[in-house]
Amino acid sequence: MAAPMADDAALAARLAARDAQALREVIARHAGALNRIAYRMVGDAHEAEDIVQEACLRLWDHAPRLAQRHPAGTPAGAALRLSGWLKRVVTNLAIDRLRAGRRISGEEVPERADEAPLADSRIEVEQRDGATRALVLALPERQRAAIVLTYYEELPNAEAAEAMDMNIKAFESLLHRARASLRQAFAAQGEAQ
Repeated sequence: MAAPMADDAALAARLAARDAQALREVIARHAGALNRIAYRMVGDAHEAEDIVQEACLRLWDHAPRLAQRHPAGTPAGAALRLSGWLKRVVTNLAIDRLRAGRRISGEEVPERADEAPLADSRIEVEQRDGATRALVLALPERQRAAIVLTYYEELPNAEAAEAMDMNIKAFESLLHRARASLRQAFAAQGEAQ
């Protein structure tokens, strides 16, 4: 794991030196995951793309400070994780967009393939997924972010906590509350049917 982190410090130094190829490398490595997080948070492909672009621009702008704080070839440089930094920025930008009052779409991630073999199975899956998505979207923004990062992006709790700029205990508490809220919502939905 030390090699990718050291590589991140070297990338940050290249970004600080305004190496456009370094930015292309960062985008090639991280854009897919960042887009999935943003899309699942805001529910709109165009908004998600804008969020990822904004995160990459922020990395470009903050690269000199990151490179100074985490010099390549040092223990501080080995601690730099661009993926965690970018995920935190994307998560915060998505929360900001949600708080600005944007509506959330119920669509699936555009690049996701249809896995249902039959129409009746597909309808059943879509109804269940739609109900689940609606319950997740009804959660408060930070709880929603915890669910998206943990279950949709399958990030370990430590990485998800880093993406949300939280310590691990606070993140686990937030995730526990989010799960409890979802359980209550599922139970209430089952009773209503």
